[in-house]
Amino acid sequence: MKILSIGNSFSQDAHKWLHQVAESAGEDIYAVNLFIGGCSLSTHWEHFLDRAEAYDLEINGVFQRKAALTDTLYSDNWDVITLQQVSNFSGDYSTFEPYLTDLYENVKKSNPNARIYLHKTWAYEIDSEHDGFLKYGRNQSEMYKKICEAYETAAKKLSLGIIPTGDVIQYLRDNTEYFDYKNGGESLNRDGFHLSYLYGRYAAAVTWFSYLCGADAENVTFVPESEGITADPNILKIINKSVNKTVGSI
Repeated sequence: MKILSIGNSFSQDAHKWLHQVAESAGEDIYAVNLFIGGCSLSTHWEHFLDRAEAYDLEINGVFQRKAALTDTLYSDNWDVITLQQVSNFSGDYSTFEPYLTDLYENVKKSNPNARIYLHKTWAYEIDSEHDGFLKYGRNQSEMYKKICEAYETAAKKLSLGIIPTGDVIQYLRDNTEYFDYKNGGESLNRDGFHLSYLYGRYAAAVTWFSYLCGADAENVTFVPESEGITADPNILKIINKSVNKTVGSI
């Protein structure tokens, strides 16, 4: 499966372990991410028009070269293409249009057989200092609620599926003791908004794998390592079961 994400650092988080996660479960995913930090839908549309080599092109989580959005779209026959709003605007549907529709229509023209999805991002951590958290009253539950509303509205308008990364992250926060940060558990964020290098990125990758491949997350055997730390297999099992429960409820 060839996946192209038109994204930013949040799709970078999701892609980091995606190839390895899928490979461990017997699936071949070639994951390409077009990365500009903090890139919004409006900026993606600007770069579609100007064809600037403004993106870092990452393959299976590793930087390769600078690239242009338009050229990359037409460079291959993609099976899956994902779109997303920048995280701080993800709960504000008014910022999605007309850029999302413009992108969708041109993505579809470039790859008529591709499946196009929205990547649903996650709410910030409860103590995040990100300026964008202010518009949600620095309230994680409110931000998550607004993200759900915005992505559901966008998906309904264009009849798109939603990769539920934000749902999985919130489920883990609200339903597992290990990731109950407000009561002393581990945060799934490394800086209040990006995903943690080990378990946060792993959870996102398994979500993408399970949702896009229609696969059982408990078949994943990949064990990530980051900054000299190897993930605890027992914690990975909790994440995999949570992904199955969340994806299975869609």
